[in-house]
Amino acid sequence: MIANLSPTSLLILAVSIIISLVIHEFMHAYAGHLLGDSTAKYEGRLSLNPLNHIDPLMTVVLPVLTLILFGFPILAAKPVPFNPDRLKFDEFGAAILAAAGPLSNLVLAFISALILRNVSLGSFMVNALSTFTYLNVALFVFNLVPIPPLDGSRILYAFAPEALQQILREIEPFGLIIVFALVLGAGLGGFLQSIDQSILNILP
Repeated sequence: MIANLSPTSLLILAVSIIISLVIHEFMHAYAGHLLGDSTAKYEGRLSLNPLNHIDPLMTVVLPVLTLILFGFPILAAKPVPFNPDRLKFDEFGAAILAAAGPLSNLVLAFISALILRNVSLGSFMVNALSTFTYLNVALFVFNLVPIPPLDGSRILYAFAPEALQQILREIEPFGLIIVFALVLGAGLGGFLQSIDQSILNILP
């Protein structure tokens, strides 16, 4: 799917990334709002306007390159701010907020896969929805990796003992470097791709 991408396929991929990421970030902000924290709302993040969420380099260029190189996207948007002291359920509220983003990607993948299976479409739309489905599965899986600043680390943090919480806090400034090192040197990319494919196989 990612080899020899045409300009049209790259455009589809870029648009898919923007849509998927904006909804992902919006759901973080919306979950925080529902849990009692209006920080994201006051900073304009409770919005579907892409300009409020995306960073041209980290949100568009980086995921395209890493999808081509590794088979799945590594990307980042502007972090959605939240105040853990205002959230209901303390650390578990933060975990719910974190989970809202990846779960939105899984829902988007399910919907697009459902359309692909049940609606007769032209080749362009089949390509677009196939890319959208694959991307959202990859975003769901990648963001659940329990290494900060990825969402999976915040979910793990809520259930981890204090010693592990301290480790997560200490490695957070180096988190993306650690992720890249694992992808390049420890086979994380292939492992994540196998999970992606397993999920794709059970979608409608």
